Amino acid sequence: MWSRNVVAVCRHRSRACLHAPSRSLASVAEAPSPLASSSTSDPANAPKVVLNAAVILNRSPILTRTPTLFERAYFAYQSRIRRALFNPFPTDFYFKTGSLLERKFAKEERLRDREAFGGPWTLKRRKQGPAEVDEDGILIASADQAETMGEEPVEPPAPRIHESDKTGDVKSLDRKGERNLYLLIRGKDYAGKEVWRFPQGGLQEGEFLHQAALRDLQAECGINMDTWIVGKKPIAVYQPSLPESTKKSLGGELYTFFLKAHILAGQVRPDGKNVTDFAWLTKEEIEPRVEKDYWASVKDILSDF
Repeated sequence: MWSRNVVAVCRHRSRACLHAPSRSLASVAEAPSPLASSSTSDPANAPKVVLNAAVILNRSPILTRTPTLFERAYFAYQSRIRRALFNPFPTDFYFKTGSLLERKFAKEERLRDREAFGGPWTLKRRKQGPAEVDEDGILIASADQAETMGEEPVEPPAPRIHESDKTGDVKSLDRKGERNLYLLIRGKDYAGKEVWRFPQGGLQEGEFLHQAALRDLQAECGINMDTWIVGKKPIAVYQPSLPESTKKSLGGELYTFFLKAHILAGQVRPDGKNVTDFAWLTKEEIEPRVEKDYWASVKDILSDF
């Protein structure tokens, strides 16, 4: 009898639990207010920004870098190995025995051996007649003989130090041939102050960054340059800290996006109104000319070489 009463009570409680109203989990989270959702989606309340496109115009190195001491030692070692394993050249097959060409080739071979294995291979030039011999006993060819042999005059290589490096001409594209140069211009910034900066300008309606960068470059530096914008995406951004009064005058926060470009030919021809001066500078030469926050935004995208 007692067991039947226990079973009846359990059944009654289980039915009560089954028929108990369940609380919806969705009722725990409060529904967002319509005012909050409308304020975030309203474009009128979105923060206003002013976009500029700047160009980092690069002149690539035009000379190979001067080798280091380790590189010179490595090249000399490889040259010695190459000369030691070199098969003898059959001069009797290509040159007539005792001819002027054979003697000239033998002299050049001795110079190459001395350059590879060391020794005083540099020859001293002396005033000699056309039929005289040099200090190695090789007959010196006259100008007529050299022309008869079909030789062309060899032009000396260009000096590694240009005249602009000696005079300090920062407007020359031939200076610092081993380094990357960047175009820096002197013009007005957002506050109307004369500063050194990269060529830049604002965006027009419906214009992409790379299109605005090319247009602003031509507007500030002239059309006498053949340039190439490397990509359509910016490589850096600069956001100056502006007071509220300046933001109101500009129309919002100012963002300057930098795009990389290369100069292929030509030179800068500023109009003298918006741009008063320009210079082709290395990375180390740019730092003292620009502001600190501007330098912090561009220093990592400039080459150290």
